[in-house]
Amino acid sequence: MSANPVIQTFELSKLYHHPFFKWMVSAYALDSLTFQVEPGTVHGLLGPNGSGKSTTIKLVLGLIFPTDGHASIFGKRPDDISVKSRLGFLPEETYLYRFLDAEETLDFYGRLFSLSSRERKHRIDALLDLTGLRAERHRPLAEYSKGMLRRIGIAQSLINDPELVIFDEPTTGLDPIGTRDIKDLILELKSKGKTVLLSSHLLADVEDVCDNVSILYGGVLQADGPMTTLLQQNNLTQITAEMDEATKREVVELIRKRSNNQSEIKVSPPKIRLENLFMQIVESAHSENMATSGVGTSSGRLDFLSQTAEPGILDKLQQESPTASAMMNKSQPVAAEAMPSSASLDALVADEDEEDDSDWDEDEEDSSLVEPIKPNTSLLDKLTQENDV
Repeated sequence: MSANPVIQTFELSKLYHHPFFKWMVSAYALDSLTFQVEPGTVHGLLGPNGSGKSTTIKLVLGLIFPTDGHASIFGKRPDDISVKSRLGFLPEETYLYRFLDAEETLDFYGRLFSLSSRERKHRIDALLDLTGLRAERHRPLAEYSKGMLRRIGIAQSLINDPELVIFDEPTTGLDPIGTRDIKDLILELKSKGKTVLLSSHLLADVEDVCDNVSILYGGVLQADGPMTTLLQQNNLTQITAEMDEATKREVVELIRKRSNNQSEIKVSPPKIRLENLFMQIVESAHSENMATSGVGTSSGRLDFLSQTAEPGILDKLQQESPTASAMMNKSQPVAAEAMPSSASLDALVADEDEEDDSDWDEDEEDSSLVEPIKPNTSLLDKLTQENDV
């Protein structure tokens, strides 16, 4: 166990009360959940419908409040605004502005994180290539299929180069190609030192990418630990080798002799996974340049993502943009902190960035009013004076 887990919960509970009779409990969504997510790992959160997975994610993000217990993210309270710029979130349902196109959507979220115009363009191009949406970048989201909406939602969750990425059912609505791309993306994020919390009903996908897993049922943690430890069967041994029929018979006879005919022996040729067969067919068709009207193949790389050496620290961006390097050199990136503009930007872009920065500073002042802190006497006096005037 790490001394500084990215996510940690202790005796976390959530009860939903009857809407009219408040003393009546209508559902026990979560009951005394204690678990943690280690930095630089992929952690799976599993369970049937109604087991408390989405409730756990909402509690960790500070979207709802617990009935009992507590949770922390990067060692801070979930409602601490300073951690928001360090995480990316893909909800179970994609909630985006349907009148915007893909490029405008990513540009909008890039502005929320005070990215410069040059950096926004660089990241948008990389993410559209990664998700296979470059050819549909100017198409309104209202015309997107469910799978395409999931792809742009995934791109949105990575626009700020997060240290922690939370995916809630990321492969919903995706075809096998998209599902494979998501798994490859998760492994790439892990290779860069990012932490991923993955909630999914597709157990085979979770098994492929997750290091640790927590299984919930009825809001109660039923199993928690490394994937290999939970799945390993120590009383069985599997041997895979090429051999002729005579060798097979000799091996089977030897096992029976050593076990006094007590062992159950099954001999069969291994099978490849259906996903691997499907991907072989698709890659073969793609290499032959066969025409398709569907989503293009993933071709981009997330070269703008930083290498997270340890929790709470981001290294320089792995690309040439001096603007991005200046941002990532800061010890704790905060969403409200403005990006220094590049000297090579023209006056029009510089003016636009300055205007965006001033608007963001005003929003930062407004957001501080909703934090759960004690009243600020000087601020109350100032508001009183303004009302008198």
